[in-house]
Amino acid sequence: LVEVLAGVVVITSKEAVQHQGISLTMEGLVNLQLSSKSVGVFEAFYNSVKPIQLISSNIEVAKPGKVPGGKTEIPFEFPLQAKGNKMLYETYHGVFVNIQYTLRCDMRRPLLAKDLSKTCEFMLHCQPQKSKVQPTPVDFTITPETLQNVKERTSLPKFVIRGHLDATNCVITQPLTGELVVESSEVAIKSIELQLVRVETCGCAEGYARDATEIQNIQIAEGDVCHGLPIPIYMVFPRLFTCPTLETTNFKVEFEVNVVIVLHDDHLITENFPLKLCRV
Repeated sequence: LVEVLAGVVVITSKEAVQHQGISLTMEGLVNLQLSSKSVGVFEAFYNSVKPIQLISSNIEVAKPGKVPGGKTEIPFEFPLQAKGNKMLYETYHGVFVNIQYTLRCDMRRPLLAKDLSKTCEFMLHCQPQKSKVQPTPVDFTITPETLQNVKERTSLPKFVIRGHLDATNCVITQPLTGELVVESSEVAIKSIELQLVRVETCGCAEGYARDATEIQNIQIAEGDVCHGLPIPIYMVFPRLFTCPTLETTNFKVEFEVNVVIVLHDDHLITENFPLKLCRV
């Protein structure tokens, strides 16, 4: 089943326009970029970070001639067929990985008149999974003993925070939900936040660069919350900055969520959960 990109080219002018042909170019590209920390580390990268072309096609919608004054609409259709053995990935705007589909219309004009060109982006959703997504709920308890990367545990104030995420296998069109309870804390809490992170990997056999960047941060509680009170966790996945979890030979796009508790002395307590996003 091949879907089509269909629409009309609209030309509006006061009087008739002479032209040398009107064409449409559709292109889908994955642009990979290295973070400054990775550049120069692997010479091999320079080949693996070239843009990957997923789809490309060109059609002439009007032969050279004249377009009458007023409004002219020329319909078009493009089959969305990937090149060779490539797959079409979902539109995604990242930092080091960018998957973008564009449609460009060009009107070539005679000698002294400037050629006209207009580009627009169109969004692609990948085919939904046939199978049902099994929610994988996860319970968590955060105490000074459960924390990783702590130099001096003895200097940490005592606290117990419990909670659960309803699923870490998430449907991209549905919110991430759960709840959190502060059972006890020696030090007053300043803020509780949810941080959504994308982990983008660009690479090849010789090595790879893996970079984590924040997509959004949502505060779910402010100030020293009541102990023993369930606080709802609720986060919507933003459309262009997330996509179904993606793993290919040259790049990966994965997601994580951090539950961040900021104490009054500005101590940061973070618990990290990998997420798998899919479309159903």
